[in-house]
Amino acid sequence: MKTAMKWTALALAVCLPLSAHAHRAWMLPSATVLSGEDPWVTVDAAVSNDLFYFEHFPMRLKGIGEDNTPPAGRPGMPPRPIPELQAFAPDGSKAEVENGALGRYRSTFDLHLTQKGTYKLAVANDGLFASWKENGETRRWMGTNEDFVKAVPAKAEDLKVSQNSNRMEVFVTSGNPTEDVLKTTGTGLELAPVTHPNDLFAGEAAEFIFLLDGKPAADVEISVIPGGNRYRDDLGEITAKTDAEGKVSITWPNAGMYWLEAEMKTDKGVSKPATERRASYSATLEVLPQ
Repeated sequence: MKTAMKWTALALAVCLPLSAHAHRAWMLPSATVLSGEDPWVTVDAAVSNDLFYFEHFPMRLKGIGEDNTPPAGRPGMPPRPIPELQAFAPDGSKAEVENGALGRYRSTFDLHLTQKGTYKLAVANDGLFASWKENGETRRWMGTNEDFVKAVPAKAEDLKVSQNSNRMEVFVTSGNPTEDVLKTTGTGLELAPVTHPNDLFAGEAAEFIFLLDGKPAADVEISVIPGGNRYRDDLGEITAKTDAEGKVSITWPNAGMYWLEAEMKTDKGVSKPATERRASYSATLEVLPQ
């Protein structure tokens, strides 16, 4: 029972909009800008209260580590899906990650940068989240449209259903930055960089555009937090909002690793049985000194 509850909490942390809870899901690369003839990068993936600090759960990723049995749901409910990690090389082809391992507090893997240019690592989720009352208690469920009818009572009390999409990305460059992997998919909330995400410097402003299903996303709430908040009294959060064209500008106060999250709620593009749509995007960005 404890194991099922643990992985249920983890699934909620990864799939729900991140401002809805204290836990943040993230991937942390050992570096984002590399040189040399044979560079590698190691990436940690975890869910934690403090950014880039391992103290809660590992982020379970399909194919990473030996334990890839889907976490059990409640009796009669479908198992919790494990998200798939996608890696893209600078030419747009799929890249293979190596040396994957699942630990108590983090997952980890290596990426061999065999091409010059910018790589992208991405984890995306899409599905339904439902909550309702049953015998005075709140019940929750996550899954696909196909499983909804089987899992959720037809006349559930105080039923609320949202359509959720979540995307997490990391960009890593060997040599000079390239732009092929920056192309968006046209699905969910995505980042379309104006400033290259591996060309960020302290004291300078970076401009990004956010798209929802390929179209400019206005009034998206943006939160940027520098890593190491465990060792600060002040969270150091930078907040912003996209304009009518989906644009936002962020000025980086200091060098270091930052976690960026964007999220929005809308009634556009909602598919039944959902009554609202929630979309979120997050990325780990490295800001270099001048």
